[in-house]
Formats: sequence, C-alpha cells, structure tokens
Amino acid sequence: MKIYTKTGDKGTTSLFGGTRVPKDDIRIESYGTVDELNSYIGLIRDQDINSHYKEILIEIQDRLFTVGAILATPEDKAVLKNGKARLQNLGIIEADIELLEKEIDAMEMELPQMTHFVLPGGHPTVSHCHIARCICRRAERLTVHLSHNETIPEIVISYLNRLSDYLFVLARKLTLDLNAEEVKWIPRK
Repeated sequence: MKIYTKTGDKGTTSLFGGTRVPKDDIRIESYGTVDELNSYIGLIRDQDINSHYKEILIEIQDRLFTVGAILATPEDKAVLKNGKARLQNLGIIEADIELLEKEIDAMEMELPQMTHFVLPGGHPTVSHCHIARCICRRAERLTVHLSHNETIPEIVISYLNRLSDYLFVLARKLTLDLNAEEVKWIPRK
C-alpha cells in the first residue's frame, strides 16, 4: 500500500466508515490535535527523564491513539453491517482516568504546595510538558465543540481534561527532578 492516495488532493479526507469530509471539519481538527499532542508527548518521552514517567507516557500515547480513533468514527458508522462495533476492543475506561489521577496524586506528594501561578519554562523538558499541556487543552476545547453537534463519549472529554492536569503536574515534578527554577507569576501592582 502506498502512503499517498491522492484522494485528499481536493481538500477532503475519509473518516472511519468512509464518509468524506473537508479537511478543516471540526472532527478532523479534533483528532488532528490529539495526534499533534501524541507526537509532542513522544518528544517528552525522548528526554532524559525517569523511566517510570516514560512508561506512563507510552500508556498515554496508546490511549491517545484510541481517543483519535473514537473521534474519527461518526456515530452512524460505529457499528458494522455485521452488527459488530467498528472499534472493537478500543475505548477509554474509568481506569484510564484513575491512572492519571493516581500519578498526579503521587507526584503532588513530593511537590511543594502551589501558592502562585507558575510561568512555563525553566528547562527544555519542562517547557515541552507545558506545550503538550496547551495542546491537550486545545484538543479538549475542539472535542467539546464537536460534542455540541455530534455524539462524543463524555469519558473522552474527561480523559483529555485529566491529561492536561497530569501534564501540568508532570512539568512541576520535572522542574523539581531536574533542579530547574520554578518561576512564580506575580502580578504587577
């Protein structure tokens, strides 16, 4: 199979199930942003960080492929003609969110209490986490926008929301691990 099909040369692409939509369709924007996030998380994973974080990031990347597949499947194409689910064995479950929450709680136990907003930066790895957090928030906003007109499982939005929290706390934890400076934002008087 060739990588290029030329079917998108006129600005459309196929969803799972074959429906063609414009490449700027909100559904495409949603799962495209999830793909961008997944790539950025790969960049964080490629940094010199604790192997436990790398394992969790691989798990997150796997879940993001699932989120992308869910977002790429219109409701009317979710079931095949034979009655089976198009995305068999794919889904986001409460345990996926619980994993993020468990990891957040464990990292927060080692962090000083937050008393100010934190400026992104301090170390390239920390900055990558903050960028991924922002991309995650954009993916969440786009998915919420999509959910106004299409049926999107609520758990997908919850997962993206919790993932952005995880990425924020990971940035703070990596600041501590890497002996980087956490710069607090102090409003001007």
